[in-house]
Amino acid sequence: MAYKINQEITPFQIEVDKYRPCYYAGASGDFNPIHIDNDFAKAVGLGGVILHGLCTMAYVYRAVMNNKDPEKLKKIKARFKGMVRPNDKLTVSGKVTAIENNLATIDLLATNQKNEHIITNACAAIEI
Repeated sequence: MAYKINQEITPFQIEVDKYRPCYYAGASGDFNPIHIDNDFAKAVGLGGVILHGLCTMAYVYRAVMNNKDPEKLKKIKARFKGMVRPNDKLTVSGKVTAIENNLATIDLLATNQKNEHIITNACAAIEI
């Protein structure tokens, strides 16, 4: 794909299924009860289980890397701003902000169905 400055990426949307926190816990080994035990998550004031931050971040970078060679992803950064819950609908949008040294830098934003910012100040640098 040829990238151009100010080019917007095709928005990526996904609904987080209710089992995703359990799947991710098994895959990552992170069994923190805030991610898999609804009663515990409520007891500590979260209102219910929340998705692992790194799983959320993976969805963000999937928006720019879907069906591309993962070795092309050279740099990532993100600021976690909100929590993701099972059944949330995430939308990732972004824009190419720089092209230099064979890298395209894409600034990214993830929002939920309420248009709340979940991940901000995110970017991906992709080798082109």
